[in-house]
Amino acid sequence: MRKSISSMYFSTTAALLIVSTAVLCAIQMYLVMGYFKQDKKESLSEVVSIVTSQIHLRQQSEGTVDVDPALAQKIQESMALISETSSTIILFTDENGVVKMCSEGTGSSNVGRQVPANILAALASGGGYFETGTLGGMYSSACYTVGGAVVGQNGLPLGYVFASTSAGSLNIFVGDMFSSFVLAAGLMLLASSVLAIFFTTRLTTPLRRISEAARKFGSGDFSVRVPVDGDDEVAQLAVTFNNMARNLETIDSSRASFMGNIAHELRTPMTSIKGFIDGMLDGTIPDDMRQHYLGLVSQEVGRLTRLIQNMLDISKLEAGEYRVNAQSYDVWESLTGVVFSAEQRVEDQGVEIQGLAPQKTMVYADPDLVYQVVYNLFDNALKFTPKGGYIRFSVQKSGGNVTVSVENSGQGISPEALPFVFERFYKEDKSRGLNTKGSGLGLHICKVLIGLSGGKIWAESEEGRFCRFSFTLPCEAPAGEKRKNHK
Repeated sequence: MRKSISSMYFSTTAALLIVSTAVLCAIQMYLVMGYFKQDKKESLSEVVSIVTSQIHLRQQSEGTVDVDPALAQKIQESMALISETSSTIILFTDENGVVKMCSEGTGSSNVGRQVPANILAALASGGGYFETGTLGGMYSSACYTVGGAVVGQNGLPLGYVFASTSAGSLNIFVGDMFSSFVLAAGLMLLASSVLAIFFTTRLTTPLRRISEAARKFGSGDFSVRVPVDGDDEVAQLAVTFNNMARNLETIDSSRASFMGNIAHELRTPMTSIKGFIDGMLDGTIPDDMRQHYLGLVSQEVGRLTRLIQNMLDISKLEAGEYRVNAQSYDVWESLTGVVFSAEQRVEDQGVEIQGLAPQKTMVYADPDLVYQVVYNLFDNALKFTPKGGYIRFSVQKSGGNVTVSVENSGQGISPEALPFVFERFYKEDKSRGLNTKGSGLGLHICKVLIGLSGGKIWAESEEGRFCRFSFTLPCEAPAGEKRKNHK
């Protein structure tokens, strides 16, 4: 089963809290137990020191620790008093480890028992003794025990004092501390649950909105947008998503418009063709006019052919299927070649060609692409130049680029239409109504071709006077291509 972000976030937070609390509890327990043991060791060592100083042993020439009954009674009373005030059990043994006196009284079960030899050996070596245990089985439960030797004047141990206290208090303390940690962990987990729900709601709400918008996109609704709140990563994702949605909507609108324009452009000549042929078949067009109308049909078929070819060219160019074969050559070769190929049309329309004064100007581009661009611009200029008008060419070098301009006199383009002249199927019949037989794809093809050549194209116009199309081409190959060509 797939988990949601909220459940994963909560699970992660809860796991981190539990683990961190457990680690903190373990560290705290370790430190507390160490401190507790050290405190008990110090307090018991002080008891041993006090008891040792209270014992007045006879220091006779035989070096024995035997005491008379009166002195033994006083030592017993001192041990009982110290034991009561310090809550400890005190044992006094002879040099062999046999218990002689106990703070619990002479009737204690420990009197007469012997402390293990290994414990006595540790004390005889001059060091102290501390353990958490039963002192060799003398106690029924674990105790903290500190031992010390009673040394005679000759430096030999005359006996040993042991002070013990129950270790059960530590277990109680540890249990209370563990309960406190469990309670604190529960409260922290509860508080973190509330915070996790709050923050994950804030985090996942915009993500759910984006997910919902994506589902609507999948069903074809490209108008939906995601609200943007704040400036964090999720907000940036929403902004990116909205930009993508806007682009998709534009592409979808462009596609719909493109399909509509194709249908319109194909329907118009086909309707004309059908009308002419039907007229000849049903006799509406007399026999002596058939040749004329067959010529019109041929023109419409040619128009369809050009339209389909232009659409195929655009598809190949935008799909990146055309390979640009750039080289250094004189751009005037393309200009003069286009003008000479249309010499008869120029004479028939009575158009004056200006600026055609070739001076070698080198560019780095594909000659075939540049020729097609110049041909489309020149063909466009011929269509919209009135009889007796002019078409002017201009080539200027500036920096690392060459600017080529094709200007024609005539009605020009309105300022409102100027930004759209390079769009697919765009026609401005109002201001360029001298010829409406174009497909509206020529200028768009020019824009794509110039983009492939590494330049840019733009249009300038003044209504009632002129229209000028200009484009730039690089003078030299880019640095990367130069290195590639030299290899």
